[in-house]
Amino acid sequence: MISIYTILSLSLNLSVGYLGLLSLAQAAFYGIGAYVATLFMIQTGLNFFVALVLAIAFSAIISLLVSYPSIRLRGDYFILASLAFQVIIFTILYNWIDLTRGPYGIPGIPRPEVFGIRFDNLYKFLALSGGIALGVFLVAKRLYSSSFGLVLKAIREDELSAISIGKDVRRFKILAFAISSGIAAIGGALYASYVTYIDPTSFNLDESIFILSIVLVGGSGNLRGPVIGTLLMILLPEGLRFLGIPDSVAPNIRQIIYALILILLMRFRPQGLAGEYKFD
Repeated sequence: MISIYTILSLSLNLSVGYLGLLSLAQAAFYGIGAYVATLFMIQTGLNFFVALVLAIAFSAIISLLVSYPSIRLRGDYFILASLAFQVIIFTILYNWIDLTRGPYGIPGIPRPEVFGIRFDNLYKFLALSGGIALGVFLVAKRLYSSSFGLVLKAIREDELSAISIGKDVRRFKILAFAISSGIAAIGGALYASYVTYIDPTSFNLDESIFILSIVLVGGSGNLRGPVIGTLLMILLPEGLRFLGIPDSVAPNIRQIIYALILILLMRFRPQGLAGEYKFD
């Protein structure tokens, strides 16, 4: 799960930390990746890695539906646009029963297999997900340090200045959002094959808020922040197990702790624990 959420936080960091656009739609692309990969594997018998590529492409294309009409928006207006898209995708996944099975979910999702090696136990899947997460990390590192990443930072700091030096700001924003969405789809495909069952409740608004919380807690605008945020937010519930908290109240305690961490960080360290970009 750390590997999967590292991929998701790195994907969201591209739009949040490098464009300065808070998005509440990341779980939608996470879900699109999971469902597209699952449907291709189950209905057409495609290999996981082929289905993964198709999921990335499909998610990036779908991202145009939200980025193209709303990319000129900033602040609260962009957040509302992304929220609307999240609700639309969840509603489609929940109600298109003929395709997604809606609230019944899709069971029996096959595990990845390559060269006769089937990733059908925890250790093998850890090696697969960890390797893919490392690959995403290296790609993100190259992307962030490239001229593309520098232009995104310039747009974040002063959009008018970026326009004045001849940068096509609209194109850069749309491309960044498509890349972010495609990377999120990788996490979705991995999650589907890991748990071998998916339903729409795994990709709802709460999940988008959780992914955003990871980035805000760890920090954005660099590579360290999302990784640190992922480790803290995923391992924290595991640490609560040692306190002997009853299962009936443990989820509520976890939500309270998450909220307190966010409040304290927004008050005393808006850039997060290890981030560079400070939200106004």
